[in-house]
Amino acid sequence: MFPIRRSCHYLLAASLSLWITNACLCFAQHNRSSGPRNQTSSAQGRNVFNSSCAGCHGLDGRGSDKAVNISSNARTRHLSDAELSGIILNGLPGTGMPAFHTLTAGQVHALVAYLRLLQGKTEARNLRGDPKRGKEVFFGKGECANCHTLSGQGGFLGPDLSAYGSSASSEAIRDEIVRSQRIPARGYRRAAVVTADGNRFEGLVRNEDNFSVQLQTADGSFHFFQKSELRNFDRLEPSLMPTNYGERLSAGELDDLVSFLLVASPDGTRAPLRKREDDSE
Repeated sequence: MFPIRRSCHYLLAASLSLWITNACLCFAQHNRSSGPRNQTSSAQGRNVFNSSCAGCHGLDGRGSDKAVNISSNARTRHLSDAELSGIILNGLPGTGMPAFHTLTAGQVHALVAYLRLLQGKTEARNLRGDPKRGKEVFFGKGECANCHTLSGQGGFLGPDLSAYGSSASSEAIRDEIVRSQRIPARGYRRAAVVTADGNRFEGLVRNEDNFSVQLQTADGSFHFFQKSELRNFDRLEPSLMPTNYGERLSAGELDDLVSFLLVASPDGTRAPLRKREDDSE
């Protein structure tokens, strides 16, 4: 027989091993059985993040003087859910990252899900369309590149969309594309001016105050005018962004375009993609 002390050590080791195994199986089962991250899970993850993580990593996860960026940092984005869960539970020795042993498996799962939201890796990564065909729509039929830049290619009159898909869901992107009524943001409102000598300029109002206005025309040139020297200064109501994409593009083309915007990123990397279960080979 083993001495009592040695027997206790073996029993303790066996119990601990069994506990770890059960905990891992429970956590894995929880991950497999969970469906799309719903609003309840998202709210729980946000609450845990705000109370336990935001003090160092910031509310947006982009870091501070206390901790690193875990939102857009490529190294963190490429960690698996299991690896992130292990860091949360066990911390990182030799760094300022503590272990959060008091969090339940459900809280850790919700926290990782919320971090994926901050990183842009949400359920939207289950792409409905084909990003390659979407790229053709973006630079072709959709004429998006006439105004928008994406990863250094395209126009300059509209907002840069290089990182757009990293912070928006597929539904939000699609809704924005097919929106039939738009109110342009400041810096993207159109206007036409006629100078005292009769020259007409039309473009986007990039800067304006009570006395002057700066327009950027379609050729990229900037023009500065004193309002007192203008013969006419007219606001142009229609948005530069088309409002008929719901009719202009088919449902499949919209899915392709949204998928392309979701996977594009400023550093040329692509987020991990998963086909829907009902996608055919």
